[in-house]
Amino acid sequence: MAYYDRSSTGDNLARGLGWFSIGLGVAELMAGRSIARWMGMEDKTNLIRAYGVREITAGVGLLALGDPKPWIWSRIAGDAVDMATLAAGMAPGSKDNPRAGNARIAFGAVMAATALDVVCAQKLHREEAYYRSLPVPDYSGRSGFPRAVSAMRGAASDAPIGTDMRTPKILQFQGATGSATGPAQNQSASS
Repeated sequence: MAYYDRSSTGDNLARGLGWFSIGLGVAELMAGRSIARWMGMEDKTNLIRAYGVREITAGVGLLALGDPKPWIWSRIAGDAVDMATLAAGMAPGSKDNPRAGNARIAFGAVMAATALDVVCAQKLHREEAYYRSLPVPDYSGRSGFPRAVSAMRGAASDAPIGTDMRTPKILQFQGATGSATGPAQNQSASS
């Protein structure tokens, strides 16, 4: 069972990262070609768009679902994949990629986002450990009744039943003779 507090600092950071993920994902999805061109990695356009879908999914998971920890870890894994892709575009020689400097800038931005993701994951796990360390409330002595069950038993047996709460005559069981044989008729017959 996951323990989390939707108003904690870790969860607030996770929600902020969720909105960031959605914004970044939409940018990668809609402007994947421009981003790839800026980094000198035009052959990775479709990959960048796929990363955009991944970012949007992680953002929606962080915002819409209860426990943000799995989605933060998915962001960290996605950041690792992003850094591996960017590392390929940061070839040491400018002849391989004349815009390798832009890829290095993007790599630095991904490292900063990864650091935030790791800080958020640590906060969330620390908060969960705190909630797990709290004693579990013991409700075994409670019954839900205002008094003991034995004192409640039969308390309403002498309450008068209003005519509007009795079974209508038309719904009462009709015996073979055609007369109603409900509890009220049996009591009046026996007295």
